Amino acid sequence: MRLGVLDVGSNTVHLLVVDAHRGAAPLPAYSHKIELRLAEHLDKDGNIDHAGAENLVAFVQEAAQLAEDKGCESVLAFATSALREAPNGEKVLERVRTETDIHLQVLSGQDEARLTFLAVRRWFGWSSGRLAVFDIGGGSLEIAAGSDEEPTIAVSVPLGAGRLTREGLTTDPPDKDEVRALRKRIRVDMAAVAGDVLRAGRPQRAVATSKTFRSLARICGAAPSDDGPYVPRSLHRDDLTEWVPKLIAMTAAERADLPGVSIGRSTQLVAGALVADAVMDLFDLTSLEVCPWALREGVILNRLDQLRPPSTHA
Repeated sequence: MRLGVLDVGSNTVHLLVVDAHRGAAPLPAYSHKIELRLAEHLDKDGNIDHAGAENLVAFVQEAAQLAEDKGCESVLAFATSALREAPNGEKVLERVRTETDIHLQVLSGQDEARLTFLAVRRWFGWSSGRLAVFDIGGGSLEIAAGSDEEPTIAVSVPLGAGRLTREGLTTDPPDKDEVRALRKRIRVDMAAVAGDVLRAGRPQRAVATSKTFRSLARICGAAPSDDGPYVPRSLHRDDLTEWVPKLIAMTAAERADLPGVSIGRSTQLVAGALVADAVMDLFDLTSLEVCPWALREGVILNRLDQLRPPSTHA
């Protein structure tokens, strides 16, 4: 079957069209996205402002038409922290439903971690043993660990690269005192959940997903995306430690010139690097393998798992 997956994140709104059926890897057929930066369209009370809601409705309308044009049987639509945390999130969701006939499901942070973990497990397989999975989003950091397809522990921490940049870094390049304060905040918040994750057992494979981790791995020497999804990619702690002060010293425009870094993401890269550095330090990881599958693929796989297998006749 052909499915559309509409992912409304804090930074990006992304329509992915895939050909998929039970027992097979989803095959991407079409992709369309914009950097809507919904988390930046917040008023002083945290509500999504008029412009943000207007832009979201317009893109969802466009995505619904594209999904129809591409022959999708259905559209799986979900939203993450930006809509989850906005006091007027339900009103915005209702407007999207009314004007586009698309029902956006708001995922909890725990569900984000759980579904991302499912995607990583399916990508690497059972031979990977116990997995620890880390995903840096725009609004939150998701962490999950376990030995099965359902993680033993799945948590979400408000340490997204966009959120931290917006709340903690006000100058370009970043101010040293602000960087120091942000680094402390990240490590205190992460340490609060690290013990629970580590108590469940040390991972045999530590994995990173998300654009932030992919960009950092590319800067540190990993293969470019043009080489395809099956090329192994890793982010090594020694390389990241060397790059963090360099990234802090750069302007956003200078970071945008680095391989694998878009203009839109360059402003958030310092905060993302501080989170990645804390992950590798507090969880005592020398490297993280980068997985091309993440939350979107987890949503697809979870949907396929719910389908009844085709009946067989003698």
